[in-house]
This record gives sequence, C-alpha cells and structure tokens, in this order.
Amino acid sequence: MTINDKKKPVRFSVLDLSPIIEGGTAADSLRNTIDLARNAEKWGYTRYWLAEHHNMPGIASSATAVVIGQVAAHTDTIRVGSGGVMLPNHSPLVIAEQFGTLESLFPGRIDLGLGRAPGTDQLTASALRRDWRMSADDFPNQVEELRAYFDPSRREGVIHVRAIPGEGLNIPIWLLGSSGFSAQLAGRLGLPFAFASHFAPENTLAALRLYRQTFQPSEVLVEPYSMAGVNIIVSDSKENAEFLATSMQQQFLSLLRNRPVKLQPPVENIKDIASPYELTLLEGRLSSTITGTKETVKKKLNSFLEETSVDEVIINAQIFDHQERLKSFQTAAEIMNELNETSF
Repeated sequence: MTINDKKKPVRFSVLDLSPIIEGGTAADSLRNTIDLARNAEKWGYTRYWLAEHHNMPGIASSATAVVIGQVAAHTDTIRVGSGGVMLPNHSPLVIAEQFGTLESLFPGRIDLGLGRAPGTDQLTASALRRDWRMSADDFPNQVEELRAYFDPSRREGVIHVRAIPGEGLNIPIWLLGSSGFSAQLAGRLGLPFAFASHFAPENTLAALRLYRQTFQPSEVLVEPYSMAGVNIIVSDSKENAEFLATSMQQQFLSLLRNRPVKLQPPVENIKDIASPYELTLLEGRLSSTITGTKETVKKKLNSFLEETSVDEVIINAQIFDHQERLKSFQTAAEIMNELNETSF
C-alpha cells in the first residue's frame, strides 16, 4: 500500500523534546515550546507530544504533565499529550490523577502515550524512587492498573482506590516502543501504537508488522492505528539542512559517549568531531532521518510512508536556532498537506 492508495490522509504531529540549547536556559526552551505549539496548531498538526527524560541537560520536559498543561493552556484545538510518560517511573495512580486533571481542564484534547523504559539512567531511576527493572517487567500489569483507574468496569480484582480526577474519563492511551514488546502488547490490547523510528530505525518494519499481526479489535479500535516518529530537517538548501542536522548528530554523539549536554550549535562537518566508529553508530541510529530541501524531503517522506503504511507521522526536529526550527516544521506541514492531496 502506498500513500496514494490510502483512503484517508496521513495525519502529522509534533514530538517536542523542549531542547535546551548551549547558552540558553530551560525557561527559554519552554517559551520556545509554547511558541512552536501555537504555530503547529496554525499549520495543521494533529497533536503535540512532549517526552519524559530525566538528568538530561538538554531536555526541559522532565515534568511532562506540567508542560502539557502549559501547552494546552496556550493553544485552542491541537491535541496535547505525552510521547511519552515512562510508566515504570511512576505510580499508575499518580499518572491517572495527573492526566485526569489535564483532561478535566482541557476536555477532548489530551493524549496519554506510555513508554516502558525509564527514559534515563539507572541512578536517576533510583532517585525517582522506583525499581525500574522490576517495574519495566511488570509493564503490562501497570498498563492494566492505569486503565482501571479511568474505567470503573476494569476495577474488580485490579484496584481498590479511585483516581479523582480521572475516573470515568475517556483519555486515549497509546503504547510507545522501539522494539517488538510494546508493539505486541498494543496489538493484543487493541490500542494505538507509536514506534520510535527516529532513534530505532532498524526495528521499524518488524515492529509495525508485529503490531498489525497481533492486533485484536477492542472498544478503543476496530482496526490497527500506527504512528512512526521521524526526524525531519528541511531548509532552503541541502547544505543548510545538513548543517542544521549536525546539532542533532552531536546530541546523539553525546549520548553514545555517556556525556549528555545541552543542544550544541551546528558545525561545518560532523566528521571533525566524531571518530569513524562513532560515525558508523550515528549513521545506524539516524538512518531514517530525512534532511534536505522541500522537494527532497517530500520524495523521501513519501517513500517512508509507502514503506511503513503508518496512519500518522510524528516529527522531531532538534534544531539549534528556534527560527530555523519553526521554518522546518512549517515546511514539513506543507509537505504533508501536499502529499495528502494525492491520497484521495
């Protein structure tokens, strides 16, 4: 199936890691997040998701539910949610209350994307007061407990307390993943599934296939609904797009070196600061990244959609300069709208 064969247009959304840039502050980052969200709503993006990471100098969205509330308060119609909340870090009751509060404040606009990993290192996971290794293994039970807080019909034998706010609210739950575990669980539960192609491209097709093969219709979905994360950096020239992309490459490089830092300004040549071995690792980790001019990105993105047949793409763009980042997201929206014009 290709995008041209689809009866429905492919939705497009934003994944924002609220990057803290070198020389900037978390306050600057969060102001930029709100600005990008307002523009994303204007440009036709479906949803705006924020990710939970801890102990990361370059990411300002650690208190994810708080940031979601601010983004929702400064926008009107775009869906806002987590991409995702790392459930092993938290009591399911706390997440139910937090997102129940968000849904009560912004009815019909809140998504709850759940991840199985801690989103940080083991030392930080310990500081969060959770044994993430045990909790990650118990992820399916945690998901069921969380769903029971929202749906009283699921409570018997699962929970004995109530989430207020939360109980009785219809908050879409997504499972997020970078391997087959959450893909299979999402399929078995009949939930929507989002795959992290933006940092685990080698597993994309296998995970999506597993999700569709194991999918069982539910009260949530009658057929599978899949999303893929994609790094997209688009600019007026190929050279500038590749230049802007070096900030994201440096971010991944710092993680490979286990020395996370703020988002760095772009460099003329990433080869000057990375070893051949590191460049090979970067190439593998970022192989699904799409950079270039509008026409180049349009062609590559269409190929990605044809290959994956996803229902939605969620776009990540770690760009140092905020105005360049806005321009990239705006052009990406134009590309998606143009591609969708051929889907009918």
